[in-house]
Amino acid sequence: MSADLMIMYSTPWCGYCHRLKGDLKRAGIEFVEVNIEDDPASADLVEKINGGNQTVPTILFPDGTSATNPSLIEVKKRLGISA
Repeated sequence: MSADLMIMYSTPWCGYCHRLKGDLKRAGIEFVEVNIEDDPASADLVEKINGGNQTVPTILFPDGTSATNPSLIEVKKRLGISA
């Protein structure tokens, strides 16, 4: 996994995840998607970030910060991309 790409922790059934994935793709923002249902270590990380909850989408940015269910505008801002 490239340290330059943000990571989106998600599940296949999450509507918020589908929305954000589509927004990111349309905006041309690259990301790595990790299904927390297939990766227990990722599920544990998401729980740690979200106070014990497996809330998705959870984004881990290249600088090590995170956001839970962010908007496209918030993602762009955190990545330093003009809206």
